[in-house]
Amino acid sequence: MTELLGSRAILVPVVALVAWTLIMLLWMYAKRMPALAKADKSALSKPGLRGNDLDGVLDDKVQWSAHNYNHLMEQPTIFYAIAISLALLGAGGGISLIFAWLYVGFRVAHSITQATVNLLPIRFMLFIASSLCLFVLTIRAIMVLAQA
Repeated sequence: MTELLGSRAILVPVVALVAWTLIMLLWMYAKRMPALAKADKSALSKPGLRGNDLDGVLDDKVQWSAHNYNHLMEQPTIFYAIAISLALLGAGGGISLIFAWLYVGFRVAHSITQATVNLLPIRFMLFIASSLCLFVLTIRAIMVLAQA
């Protein structure tokens, strides 16, 4: 399949991370909905209530998947931008593809860690590893642009 996509192969990990994000959305709802049904209704009736306002209302473990879903709305936006840029530059294969998949793998591992055991040292190492992948992808794009 990657041979068929050529330099656009980097779009496969992009789609994979979007799919993972939607899985985390379902995980969040699967944890939150039963907890919301049992929660103090007066705490839920505040106008303008946001998901983070549920911290302290719902059990911490229920909120972990929600916190991770929010994290998937943050740094991965940079990944989407750089991966799509590399695809458009014709540099979405090879080393770019390897680091894109590494990024996705680290983000999935980060999600599973945060939504289950939520140990900060492990999460932090996974975050740093994924961030390093973003640096490599960005440097790759800079090098391709410099050669143009």
